[in-house]
Amino acid sequence: MPNPLLANALVDLFRHGGPIMWPIGVVTFAAIAIIFERCWWWLTHAKNRKPQDLERVLMSLESGDLGHAQKLSANSSDPVLRVVHAGLSHRHASLQGALQAAAGIEIRQAGRFLTAMDTIITLAPLLGLLGTVTGIMGSFSAVGGAELAVEKVTGGIGEALIATAFGLGIAIATLIPYNWFHSKVAGLQHDIETAANNVEVFVATHRVSVHV
Repeated sequence: MPNPLLANALVDLFRHGGPIMWPIGVVTFAAIAIIFERCWWWLTHAKNRKPQDLERVLMSLESGDLGHAQKLSANSSDPVLRVVHAGLSHRHASLQGALQAAAGIEIRQAGRFLTAMDTIITLAPLLGLLGTVTGIMGSFSAVGGAELAVEKVTGGIGEALIATAFGLGIAIATLIPYNWFHSKVAGLQHDIETAANNVEVFVATHRVSVHV
């Protein structure tokens, strides 16, 4: 169970952070939702990978049994095998074009929301900086008043520090999973490109052997 004291402390910080904390809160919830969605997607992706099936498909292609390889890759949950199947299904028309189109779809799904995470990493510190500026402005307005109010001055500085801390915290917390997701997309892209290159080589070799 969440600690009520910690929750109350976060609520107090949020309230003392000034009006800029509302857009910062929206950015925070967006980052949390995206991170959870992407973690779930990659967990499902790991379960769907079938390296043994891919090996059997490549062995069939190497032996020249393209029809059997196409059947083995059909209706697969593995994104690499789906790309291979798309290429084999269009090998008589445009093998390379079909492989590239299918690979683009898989990579786009794997890289979903990465642009949004990149935006959050940049936007959150900027919002914190904006909170800093508005907090300092509030402090200066208090100093310039007829009667110096120490509470207003310290409150404005505290507002500035809270907004900055939250903005930086969100950016740092989002940066780590963003880099991890980015590396996962790069790994998937490498696997797809490797399999696609093997398919092109085996199909080309088979065509040459048939004509010879």
